Amino acid sequence: MPSPPSLSPEQRQAALAKAAEARRQRAEIKERLKMGSLSFAELMGQVSKDEMVGKMKVLAVLESLPGLGKVKARKLMEEVGISETRRLQGLGANQRESLLRETKRP
Repeated sequence: MPSPPSLSPEQRQAALAKAAEARRQRAEIKERLKMGSLSFAELMGQVSKDEMVGKMKVLAVLESLPGLGKVKARKLMEEVGISETRRLQGLGANQRESLLRETKRP
């Protein structure tokens, strides 16, 4: 296996800062979903506009929705035919529609 590219200390620090910011933004989005201030449909509308949203894993987003836990989220993904490693930007049109329909149910 090849070794990762060697980075200068400044490049490494910049990469670490960028990764920390990405984690903070993802946590904020998941918290907004959990609190109900952001709906799943609104989030799906941001996928093509915001790279950070598009790179979020579908499973992590579904687990953040009120009423869906780890088990129900995995079951829903299995029913729709989505891999657990799939990211929001990688969803097909039918998968998006199915998820939107299923998350609107009470």
